[in-house]
Amino acid sequence: MSEISMLPRDKVLRDPVHNYIHVTYQVILDLINTSEFQRLRRIKQLGASSYTFHGAEHSRFTHSVGVYEITRQICDNFERNYPSTNGSTELWDDHERLVAMCAALLHDIGHGPYSHTFEHIFNTDHEAITREILTSPETEVNQVLRRVSPEFPEEVASVIGKTYPNPQVVQMISSQIDADRMDYLLRDAYHTGTKYGMFDLTRILRVMRPYRNGIAFEANGMHAVEDYIVCRFQMYQQVYFHPVSRAMEVILNKLLHRAKYLYEHGQLTGDQKPTLLIPFLENDFTLKDYLHLDDGVLTTYFTLWRDHPDDILRDLVSRFLDRRPLKSVRFTPETRALIPELKQIIEEAGFNPDYYTAINDSYDLPYDAYDPSSKEPKTQIEIIEKDGTLEELSTVSPIVAAITGKSTGDERFFFPREMVKPSGDLQLFEPLYEKFQKYLRNDYLVDPHED
Repeated sequence: MSEISMLPRDKVLRDPVHNYIHVTYQVILDLINTSEFQRLRRIKQLGASSYTFHGAEHSRFTHSVGVYEITRQICDNFERNYPSTNGSTELWDDHERLVAMCAALLHDIGHGPYSHTFEHIFNTDHEAITREILTSPETEVNQVLRRVSPEFPEEVASVIGKTYPNPQVVQMISSQIDADRMDYLLRDAYHTGTKYGMFDLTRILRVMRPYRNGIAFEANGMHAVEDYIVCRFQMYQQVYFHPVSRAMEVILNKLLHRAKYLYEHGQLTGDQKPTLLIPFLENDFTLKDYLHLDDGVLTTYFTLWRDHPDDILRDLVSRFLDRRPLKSVRFTPETRALIPELKQIIEEAGFNPDYYTAINDSYDLPYDAYDPSSKEPKTQIEIIEKDGTLEELSTVSPIVAAITGKSTGDERFFFPREMVKPSGDLQLFEPLYEKFQKYLRNDYLVDPHED
C-alpha cells in the first residue's frame, strides 16, 4: 500500500453520542471531505420519522462517522489486547485496520433520498450503489481509496459485500451486533428521546474479542450483550415501526407514484418538471444522476407541486409537507378479507383508494441463531468461555432465548384520517363515516357483522 500516512495530530469531530470522533489517518479525513460523503449531510438517517419524533433530524453523515468511530475503538482494543504476533488468524492483524475503518465510514454512502421509500419505488439498491461509488473511477471516493493501492477500493467494497476473506472485519461492520447497529441504536435513541434504546457500549467493546471465524464476546460481558438485544427489540417496536412514521412513508410512496403517473402522461411540465428525477422516472439513470439527489431535491419538487392542477398530487404533497398522516388499524389473517369493503366505503366518501389506502407490514427478527439452511443465514452471537469454548448466545441467555427466532411487528391498513375525524363540510358523508368506524375497535380491524 502506497499511502497510509498518519495526520501530524488527530482531528476530532465533536459528537453527541461518542463525545469525540478521532480521525488519525489522512485517507479517512480525505474520504470525509469528498463530495459523495458530504452529500450524506443532506439525507436524514430516519427519513420520515422526524414527523413523529421531532428531534430525529440527524443525517446519514453523523451516523457514518459514528460507525467509523466505533470501528476505530474496536481496532484499538484488538491491537492492544489481542495482537497477532506470529500470523495467527485466531488474533487480530492490525494491517486490517484501515480497510475496516474505511468500510465502516463508507458503508451507507449509497443511500438515496428518504432511503428505503425511494428504493422501493425506483428499484434502487443502496448497497450495490455503495459498492459502485467505491469502485467507479468517476468518484472522488474511488480516487482517494486508490491512493492507498489500486486494489484497495475493491477490498473495501468486498467488506460491504460480505465477501472479504477475513470474517473478523466483515462482522465488525455487518453482523447481529456490529458497529453499524450499535451506532444507529444509540444515535436514534438520543435524537428521538427514547431512553430505552440506550445500552452499555463501553462494556460491549471491552468484552469483544477476535477468534478464527470472527468476533466473540467474553462470558462475563454477556449481560451487556443481552441489554443490547433488548434495546434493539424496543427501538424497532417503539421507533422504527411507529404507525405515524409509517403513515408518512405511505403518503410519500403514493405521492411519488402519482408523480410518476403524471410524468408518464405528460402532465409534469414547465416549472414543475422534476428534471433531476426524470432518469429514475424513466428507469434509466447513471451513478452521476443518483448522486445529484438528496432529501432537499425531493422536497423542492414537492413544494413546486403544491400548485399542480392535479388534485391528488396537490393533496398528497400537502399531507406530506404539512404533516397530515393517514390513520391506520391493525388486522389479522382473519380480518384481512374485510379490507375490500373498507376500500369501497372510502371510495364512496370521495377518496381514490389507489392513492389513499395501503397495506403496510413491518417485521423484525430481534435475534436469530445460525441456520445454514435459511435463505440468508445470519452470523450468530458467540459467547467465549475462559477455556476458549464457544456458546451461541441463546443457549446461555434465557432472555435472548425467549425472543430468538420470533418475528415481531404488525400489518396495518392505512386510510384517510377524515374517515374517523371528519371536519368542515365533510358532514355530507356522515353515514359513511359511521359505517366505516364500526369496523374499528381498539386499534384493530373487526367484523361488524359478527356483533
